[in-house]
Amino acid sequence: MKKVTNCTVVDVFAGAGGLTHGFALEGFQVAAGIDADIVCQYPYSYNNPGAQFIHAKIEDVKADTVLELYPEDHIKVLVGCAPCQPFSAYTRKQEKHENWNLLYSFAQLVEDVQPDIISMENVPRLKTYEEGKVFYDFLALLNQNGYHINWDAGIYAPDYGVPQHRYRLILIASKFGKVAFLRRSHTPDRYRTVRDAIGKLELIEAGQTSTSDPLHFASTLSQINLKRIRASAPGGTWHDWPDELRATCHTKPSGKWYRNVYGRMIWDEPAPTITTQCYGFGNGRFGHPEQDRAISLREAALIQSFPKDYQFSEPGTAYHVSAVTRLIGNAVPVDLARMIAKSIRLHISRHRGWLWREP
Repeated sequence: MKKVTNCTVVDVFAGAGGLTHGFALEGFQVAAGIDADIVCQYPYSYNNPGAQFIHAKIEDVKADTVLELYPEDHIKVLVGCAPCQPFSAYTRKQEKHENWNLLYSFAQLVEDVQPDIISMENVPRLKTYEEGKVFYDFLALLNQNGYHINWDAGIYAPDYGVPQHRYRLILIASKFGKVAFLRRSHTPDRYRTVRDAIGKLELIEAGQTSTSDPLHFASTLSQINLKRIRASAPGGTWHDWPDELRATCHTKPSGKWYRNVYGRMIWDEPAPTITTQCYGFGNGRFGHPEQDRAISLREAALIQSFPKDYQFSEPGTAYHVSAVTRLIGNAVPVDLARMIAKSIRLHISRHRGWLWREP
């Protein structure tokens, strides 16, 4: 991939670096990633050499700090994915969430820095969130600051090569003109599948770790859950189990129709949406299609379209499974990030010309 020479990216809410990595693979220079979670520092820095990790809360980041990251005369791109928990179905019912103001903080940074191009990714539900009107306030601020805005709350990840059913809201705004989203690269008959993503990995059992890849680890299953997964067919539900294997909560009227747990993935379809709880068989449809276990951490990362050698914890050090799956589940899938980066690359080429150099 040829390197872009006249443009620099700063990534806010950078996490483990999914969005940064997608931009880097498309030839962009990423100056820095900013995140409040220090656990992100190792995976971000190790996998994205040349990009500085800045450990800071967005509300504490000053415009001068960000502006200093952009070389003189470079097109300034600011990207970010504010944590989606405030806009989830569950937290919408709560009076307040600690991340409530993060999108407002991102908006304030945009106003103070005045980047040439910005991009924001979040859950589609953000557009329907009424209490506080955070998304529409954000759009109003962009309009007031002279941005041409394009957003779509129905971006479907398999259309761009991500092997999982995942809908996202993506916004790109530019001072140069309206940005067109890249045309989809995959059609339904050519979607990448679970088999494409993880079909060649080493066989392991529940509770086992691969000898060649510490991230290829599957959580231990209780005896009852081993019986349950053995009774589960790909794409099936706990309704297929004999009565003695059903959880008590599923025998109650409130749980009768809740089928999206204790399920196996289907080999030749995209996976379900990867979440921060994807290491547990009972947390969703995260059972391996064939082996009697939940998917491994490496398999979750591959379904998120991270490269197979992407590291999330320093070799030789202990890690918490929940911490790693939080990094994986909260990430922007790398191939979706590449779509955003390609869209911006083509936009700049059309409106400002383009300078390249060989890597």
